Amino acid sequence: MQDFQVVFQSIKFSGKNDVKIKIQETDEFITTTKKAMAILSTIIENMAEGKSISIVSSKSELSTQQVAETLNVSRPHVVKLLETTKIPFRKVGSHRRVLLKDVIEYKRQLAKERDAQLEFLSNQAQKLNLGYE
Repeated sequence: MQDFQVVFQSIKFSGKNDVKIKIQETDEFITTTKKAMAILSTIIENMAEGKSISIVSSKSELSTQQVAETLNVSRPHVVKLLETTKIPFRKVGSHRRVLLKDVIEYKRQLAKERDAQLEFLSNQAQKLNLGYE
């Protein structure tokens, strides 16, 4: 795993956009992009950590239950998020459908807001000499 990370880092900082990969068993070369290598790196890292991997289109639509599972919240909470327009959705009959890309964006925004709040609290604790260093 470390060998792959070293190779990926050297690819990342090279000036070229295309990357050639040699398959040892067949001596064949595969040409791909840095972006594809970044995705492959993320997949390999997650697999090494024992995490499951799913590859789906960002245009995929999710049910409210699937959104709840993705966000680790209850389905009624997801419905509330949708109805208050925190996450865009469309209705198919009486069912709500949410684009995966919108769920990912919402999750990213939550993380950004959480990080900002933690930074604020950390700064306040230091200003008030609360013993956090």
